[in-house]
Amino acid sequence: MAKQTRDAEFTEFVAARAPWLRKVAYLLCGDWHRADDLVQESVTKLYVRWSRLSRLENLDGYARTVLVNTFLAEQRSPWGRWAARRRTGAAVPEPAAAGTDLDLSVDLRRALAALPPRQRATVVLRHYCDLTVEQTAAALGCSTGNVKSQTSRGLDALRRSLGHQERAERAGLPDLRDLRPAVPVEGAAS
Repeated sequence: MAKQTRDAEFTEFVAARAPWLRKVAYLLCGDWHRADDLVQESVTKLYVRWSRLSRLENLDGYARTVLVNTFLAEQRSPWGRWAARRRTGAAVPEPAAAGTDLDLSVDLRRALAALPPRQRATVVLRHYCDLTVEQTAAALGCSTGNVKSQTSRGLDALRRSLGHQERAERAGLPDLRDLRPAVPVEGAAS
């Protein structure tokens, strides 16, 4: 009976968080198919540890950390490096929400996909997941100074890639928060 309860809790958690995890994974890797694979691998890791995890206070933060670490581990593997060299073309973007500039959103996602994995992870965690520097450092297992420098370099690269030097001064860099889910996620900064 305990296994059925545990499985039901896990299924409920995954059903509620899978779309959000998939979107974070997409922003990390830039490909919906790879995002699905990352989410599946992360969910499998969560399931194996679920009996201990269900007592955690911040399951969303833990799930996000597992997802980011899975992505970074894949990038370091020989398969990840080979797949990165083989990738061509851009992924099909998801439909934009009403009131967003679709061209700007696609450009931002392409520029984000061009960032090195660690910079991409820090930018996504800081500006999409809206985590603090300390929360991001904890999620990535690094120092706050590392988060600050990676975020700064990532944002600079995004600005250069988007060619918004003049435009950035007038209108600002497109905000990743425009791509966030409407429902706030536990563990995000307020």
